[in-house]
Parts: sequence; structure tokens; C-alpha cells
Amino acid sequence: MLQNIKIEGFKSIKKLDLKLTPINLLIGSNGVGKSNFISFFKLINNIYEQRLQQYSLKSGVDNLLHYGRKETNEIKGYLNFGNNAYQFNLLPSDEGSLFIGREDSLLNYQTQYSKTFYEENMKESLIKGSNTTRDKYLRDHLESYKIYHFHDTSTSAPLRSFANLNDNRILREEGENLPAFLYYLQEKHPKHFKIIEMIIQSVFPFFDRFDLAPFFLDENKIELEWYEKEHPEHPFYARHLSDGTLRFIALATLLLQPVIPKTIILDEPELGLHPFAISKLAGMIKKASVQSQIIIATQSVNLVNEFSADDIIVANREDNQTVFKRQSEESLKTWLEDYSIGELWEKNVIGGRL
Repeated sequence: MLQNIKIEGFKSIKKLDLKLTPINLLIGSNGVGKSNFISFFKLINNIYEQRLQQYSLKSGVDNLLHYGRKETNEIKGYLNFGNNAYQFNLLPSDEGSLFIGREDSLLNYQTQYSKTFYEENMKESLIKGSNTTRDKYLRDHLESYKIYHFHDTSTSAPLRSFANLNDNRILREEGENLPAFLYYLQEKHPKHFKIIEMIIQSVFPFFDRFDLAPFFLDENKIELEWYEKEHPEHPFYARHLSDGTLRFIALATLLLQPVIPKTIILDEPELGLHPFAISKLAGMIKKASVQSQIIIATQSVNLVNEFSADDIIVANREDNQTVFKRQSEESLKTWLEDYSIGELWEKNVIGGRL
């Protein structure tokens, strides 16, 4: 589990040193910069996947550095996993991209010794291709830094379309392979598949079951086919689902799958969900957090109310930078006797509203 993260010079984050726990809910007003914290993990994943050049050129170096090159000359990151750590610094190149000034993979046995293994001045990271035990450990974390957002539910959205049957190794960040992944669970993990169906039924009573199978005339394709309780003879598809129902199905699949990613990062998962569905979502998050570290950016008071103050991180804007502060159940004890944590957020007692 990621125990501590340090960030310098990234977007609105000038300097950050933050402890993380199994559940981390980021709250704050629109535009304050909490999404920049989330997107830092996307940067790390692009470094790991050896796409830093492409990512930085597309994003724009001045958009990634805190107030651009005139104010900031590098981005620094440090991730502490306990006995292992990863750190890097990124520098702007003459070609308009970022390169790795130095990348460290660290052993950090505090009671014995600390040792760092590093490379300097590289266009792309070397960790993905490394065979050392240390880097294999880091890989399990860095490759899981994907930001899941099932926001696009438009008529032409990939989430509503058919999928490649064999695209089933992991559920993708935008859920475009949802039918294929659910079919894999149906065939290989029927117990977990049934649990997913049951949680969907508990939130959407009209939903009866999935009926997943490859196309008859093209066995490499599959789509999300399901049945209503009142119409057992008539199949429905993803295009017939409401936005909230479709998003909830994707979230349930992500959080209830048999092998949970080491880290699950969600950007406003409450979008379009009924309060009862949000309560169920919170339950799935808590269950998943036993095996996975959960990081969520949210605007939902209802979702925040489902968690302890210890799980909440408030983002505020101070002195032209985003600052993050973890809340404490103990320090808010008196307030919490009369108010929920969500009400304290609404009243701006803990910040995150202005």
C-alpha cells in the first residue's frame, strides 16, 4: 500500500507531503485542484508505461509544471510503500517534452539500511523492463495507477457498444470492454459474477439477469445483453440502460471482481447515481479496500457521509497553490456529535467549499 506521497511542481500543486490510508476521499470546490492530485497518478502511469514523451508533448510542458517554465523548472515525485519507495524528477527538454532527470528505486529498511538504485537523464523509465525483485514489486503498484471514470454514457459511447471478446484481461478505465470482462467473470468466476448481478438487482429492481454470449455470426464480438423481470422473453442491451444504471454496473464490476487491482482511482464515481445507489457504492468501496487502496475525487455529500472523517482529505486553494489536509475523527469529535462529516463540509467547517 502507498503510505506516503510527495509532489512538487505539478500543475496547481507546488509542494505536497501527504499520508495515505486504505480509503482516501478527496473533496473540495470546483477548480480547486483535487483532480490534479488524481492526474498525478496518470503521469506516474505514463512514466511507467514508457509514454512520458508522448504524454508530455500532448499535455504541454507549461500545463504540467506549476505555473509553467517561468515559475517551475522540474516536477518531483516520491512514493513510499514502506520497505520500498520510488522517486523521480522530470525536466523540460528543448523539444518541448519532459525527460527523466533521475529515477530512483529505493530499498528503505529503516532499522537496517537504505539503498537506492538510480538512472539519470533518460527519455523513458527503465522499471517496466527490469527483472529485479525490487522493480517487480514497484511494477505491481505503478501499473495499477489507472483512473477509472465511466462518465461517457452518450449514445455512441464505447461503454454502450459491443466489445472484442478477447479483451478481457482487465476492466479498462472507461469500461469499453465491460461486456467481454463480465463474460469472462461469468465463465471463469461464476460466484463473483452472481454477486455482481445481485448487487445490481438490489439497486435496480427491474433488472433480472445478464445473458452474455458471443455474437452468432461473429464470435469475436460481444455486447451487454440483459433481461427485465417483467419481460423475461425480450432481451435488452446497453443502449436501453439509463446513464446511472450503466455506470453502476461498471462500478460494481470493477469493485467486486475476484482479483482487485492494488490501487483503484475513481474520479467522481457518484455521477448520475441515486442516493441509495451511492450508499451501495460506499459499501463496495469499503469491501474492496480490504484488498486494494482506494483514492476517490468526489463532489457528493451523500458519499462522504458514508465514511469516517479519517478517510477524508480536503483540498483548498491557498497562496496560488492547492493544499491538501486529511481530516481526523478525533479532532472533529465535538462537531460530529451534532453533525455528519458531509454537513461539516457543506457548512465549510472543514473547508473545501470556497
